[in-house]
Amino acid sequence: MKITETPLKDCFVIEPTVIGDSRGYFYEKFNQKIFEEHTQQNGNFVQDNVSKSHYGVLRGLHLQKGEHAQAKLVSCIEGTVYDVAVDLREGSPTYQQWFGIELSGENKKQLYIPRGFAHGFIVLSPIAIFSYKCDNFYCKESEGSVKYNDPDLNIDWKIPYKDMLLSEKDQNAPSFKEHNF
Repeated sequence: MKITETPLKDCFVIEPTVIGDSRGYFYEKFNQKIFEEHTQQNGNFVQDNVSKSHYGVLRGLHLQKGEHAQAKLVSCIEGTVYDVAVDLREGSPTYQQWFGIELSGENKKQLYIPRGFAHGFIVLSPIAIFSYKCDNFYCKESEGSVKYNDPDLNIDWKIPYKDMLLSEKDQNAPSFKEHNF
């Protein structure tokens, strides 16, 4: 397992060692001991979520605030997504910066997104099945979002705007300047 810090502080890409032969493949998706040794982050995840979406679906940018903030370990089990993390931690050396990476069932990469970040992804393949491991339980009253196309963030979502499909909530999310994190 290879763990690499992204340009964002405390945000990591995890690449498993895949063992394959004519029967298929095997890999260790998560190992709490290795994760904590390499990242110095808590690897105690308490909730797993899965979503299925089709090409052009953009989910995000979402976050949980306050005592219900969540760190996430995300991966794409089937298909391909472009995954984005945004550092919203005031005082962080990478505050208001974003990082994007292609996650797919083929490359098996994962992205660890610490508490205090917003997260979103867009589907690049016909269908994508996406997995989230969270270190805190979801609380509707603590959810927040940031506008996906906020000019202060200037995120390149990799597909034409005309192909994007967003929920009403994501279309109407507040801008970065309007938000109280």
